[in-house]
Amino acid sequence: MITEEKFYEKASKFALLKNTDDKYFTYAEYEKLIKENQTDRNKLLIYIYSTNKTDQFAYIEKAKNKGYDVLLLDGQLDVHLINHLETKFKESRFVRVDSDVIDKLIQKEEPEESKLTDREKNDLRSLFSLKREKEIYNVVIESLDEKEAPVIITQSEFMRRMKDMSQMGGGMNFYGELPESYNLVVNPNHPLVIKISDEMKSVLGEKLVANDTEGKKLKEEADFMEQEHKKKKPEEISQLEKDDLEKLKKELSEVEKSRKDMLEAYGSENRIVKQLIDLAFLANNMLRGEELNTFVKRSVELL
Repeated sequence: MITEEKFYEKASKFALLKNTDDKYFTYAEYEKLIKENQTDRNKLLIYIYSTNKTDQFAYIEKAKNKGYDVLLLDGQLDVHLINHLETKFKESRFVRVDSDVIDKLIQKEEPEESKLTDREKNDLRSLFSLKREKEIYNVVIESLDEKEAPVIITQSEFMRRMKDMSQMGGGMNFYGELPESYNLVVNPNHPLVIKISDEMKSVLGEKLVANDTEGKKLKEEADFMEQEHKKKKPEEISQLEKDDLEKLKKELSEVEKSRKDMLEAYGSENRIVKQLIDLAFLANNMLRGEELNTFVKRSVELL
């Protein structure tokens, strides 16, 4: 079906898709099944799939609770089949069930409003900053319902699919050599995350206010100087003026870095932050060995 166009035309009439409930459907039957509930606000039909029912159980359950159906595509060639079907199915896209938070897998409404300010959300990015050997974690602040998990781990559909395909060759070795990259999604509306933010401000409050004051002053000066430069032709701006602006930008960058370092240090020592991150790892079957043992000990201490 992937390599022979004429065979695909015939086989697509009787080929079957299997979902996580072990039910089988022809392509036409499955499209009819999900069309009403899994069409996003851009009129794109979203096929949600899993590659491992056990490892992705929590994500599958969240999808089912939303009324979505999840396909089981766990064969060695399925990732290639997915790419092929996306070129055949009109206005359709395949997404793995753990590639994003459930509300963004199929976007139907405007996102939830955050209970925290933009500044507080930026601080959370530093607070939940995570470094792990051979893996990259991008902290994403995603406004979700307060009943959703406080921290969720997802992996980009595109990057994961390219890395899967690289394992089977096909000239995509470049992706296979890249480190694993994940999104650490933090829900700023969850009561525990709000509590962490409030406690952080009570401990670091004075230092954060001083940092804010200094940062605003430097930014205002830099913005003013840039506006003055725009009134002149490039050749009319002296080297001294250019150096002064560059100095201000450097000082502003240092102030922002000091804030980031302060918050990262606080987060790295906060047991609740660590616990929430480890719970996300545990839900994703990514907590093992010494890290799992540390998590169990910390859980007992917190109880």
